[in-house]
Parts: sequence; C-alpha cells; structure tokens
Amino acid sequence: MQFERIGRRNFLKTVGAAGMLSALPETALGLHAGGGPIAHEVAAPAADEDVLPKHSIKFAVIGLDHAHIMGITADVIRGGGELVAFYATLPKAIAGFQKIYPQARLTKSEDEILDDPEIQLVANASIANLRAPLGVRVMKHGKDFLSDKPAITTLEQLAEVRKVSAATGRMFAIMYSERLEVRAAVQAGYLVKAGAIGKVVQTINIAPHQVNAPSRPDWFWDPVQFGGILCDIGSHQADQFVYYTGSTTASVLASQIANVNHPEHPEFQDFGDMMLQGNGGTGYVRVDWFTPDGLGTWGDGRLFILGTGGYIELRKYIDIAGRTGGNHLFIVDKKQTRYMDCSNVVLPFGPQFVADIVNRTHTAQDQQQALLAAELVLKAQKNARRLNFTE
Repeated sequence: MQFERIGRRNFLKTVGAAGMLSALPETALGLHAGGGPIAHEVAAPAADEDVLPKHSIKFAVIGLDHAHIMGITADVIRGGGELVAFYATLPKAIAGFQKIYPQARLTKSEDEILDDPEIQLVANASIANLRAPLGVRVMKHGKDFLSDKPAITTLEQLAEVRKVSAATGRMFAIMYSERLEVRAAVQAGYLVKAGAIGKVVQTINIAPHQVNAPSRPDWFWDPVQFGGILCDIGSHQADQFVYYTGSTTASVLASQIANVNHPEHPEFQDFGDMMLQGNGGTGYVRVDWFTPDGLGTWGDGRLFILGTGGYIELRKYIDIAGRTGGNHLFIVDKKQTRYMDCSNVVLPFGPQFVADIVNRTHTAQDQQQALLAAELVLKAQKNARRLNFTE
C-alpha cells in the first residue's frame, strides 16, 4: 500500500496532523473509553462485625525510636487496649508521648514492664535491629508482642522468634501498616475474599517513599540497624503479596538493590525490587526513596491485584488525576468498571487483635504469614544483586 511506503512521519507532514486526527476513529488512536460509564461507589464502613471492640487488655510500650509507635498505640487503644506504662530513653520522644498519653506511667526500666503480670501486650518501635530480641524477651515473660516493621532484620533473629513463639504460645505480631492501616487495602481484602476478581494470580506493588533526610536519625542510614531497603519498606509489600495471594509457602526468584542518589551515605540503599513466587500466586515489588517534594505527600503507593476474573488497582495515598485524599480503589470485572471511595471503611485490626490476645486466635493477623513475609524480605535482602549505575 502507498500509505505503508510513505511512513508515519511523512504522512503526518503531508496530510497535516490536525486533519488526520480529526478524521481517524477513536479506536485507531487508543482513546476509546469503553462500552459504558464507570460506576462510582462509596464503600460501606465495615464488612465484618468484629470491627468494634469487644474485649479489654492492659498493654505497655517499649521504644519510641520511630514515630510509627503513635499509630500502633492508637490502634491498640481503638481495639480496647488500656495503655498503662511505657519505657523509652529519648527525652524529646518521651515528652511528646506523655503529652498525648498522660495516663501512662514512665517506668524506670524495661524489666519493670516485663515483670508486671497485669500487662498482656508490649508494643514497640525501637531501632529496627533491636525489635526481634526485645520481642523474644517479651514472649519469654508470657506476653504478646506487637512490633513496627521491620520487626526482624536477620535470618538468625527470625529463627529465634519462631522457636520462642512456638515454645511459649505467645504472638509476635508485626504492624504492616500499608495494608492493615489503609482503608482501601482493607476493602481490597474483602473483595478478594469474596471472589470479586476470581483467583488471584499476581500482585504488583509500587511503593515510593520520601526520604526527608534532615528529619532522619543516624540509624536510618545504617543497613545493619534498619535492615536494608527490601527488609525495611519492602516488608509491607511482601505482607500484601502473601495476604492477597493467600500463600503459605513462598520464595524469592530475584532481587536487587542500589544506592543511586545518596553518596554521602555509601551503605544506604534508595532503590530495590524483587520477584516473588508463592503457592497462591506471584508478586513483583519495587521500593524507593525518590518521591519528589512536589507530590504533596510522602509517597504514591500503588497496588495492582490481578485475578482470573478481573483486577483491582489501589491508589492508596493520592490520586494524581485529581480526586482528593487517598484510599482510591478501582475494580474491573467481567461486567463493569467501578471506582470505590474507601475513605469510610472501618479499620478492623485493633479490635480483632485485642480479641486475638484474649481468645488466643489469629483473626487480625495470621502468625505464620506474618513471619513468612519477614522471611521473604530477609532472603531478598541477603541475596540481592547490588546495582551500580556509575560509569
């Protein structure tokens, strides 16, 4: 054909871009919007009855090194927990915590909390590599443990956690907040459980973060202390892979890390990705510290869940297309395309977790899956290929 011989560039010059584009159908340009309108919904506040507190426990906090402890503490209180004590060594953090929780007594030592028979749970957000050893001590004292992520930074720590948890019957729970504390992620769990997209085949997590260097403590830059990028922020994504695919066994197919833009901290890692395979599906994860200041929030976290009968996409924290706020969920199935505003979905973790402590159940978080997610990122971190982009 004459059109094929002319070539696209010459054809545009000959016909004129405006004239050609107005003449072609939308389908030729890939602009066709589909067969019908996108349904807009507001997700119901809760899909389970167990999102309201039914039980009460007494708990304490040890370690205020990361601000995540504020959300963890609030979560347990929302679930029916009574905060009775805390221990920390950072004066500024202590003052801030006391201002919000004046009812909690500041103890003179960690042992004062561990030896208190009335305390059933210890929550923690100390320096990352200190969390698992503390959790082991807590479980040996007959208490359950709830840690910020990453809760475990070495495979040796993981082995000890599993051993002591099995021997004592105590919980070593991990606050994977990018699923447990994100309303859209909770709603996605309800949809997957209901079979809305068929059998899950793959999860894809894109998780950029804002480094905000001036506010970071020294341990933030040390991989021995924070565990490395895949172990640290990648733990959220491994948890989502395990949870949404329903995997009970899994392995790391490939992983890589790099320090692209922080030469002043040569051991730091600001980019990483990994490929995962489980008995329930596959997964890909990309994490980084490159969120630009212009975004307006700390990261444009996105999750894609592919199923045999449809797919789900989450825009967790921001929709750069213009919708306000976060917790945006898109679902496509065999019948239609829907957008769900998930901002009213109730977060069930707190009440479920407190109930688990009282009833010795694992509704809020499956213990084995929580530790499987930790195992995956530890292996991914340990075996990661280190990339070098310099010539």
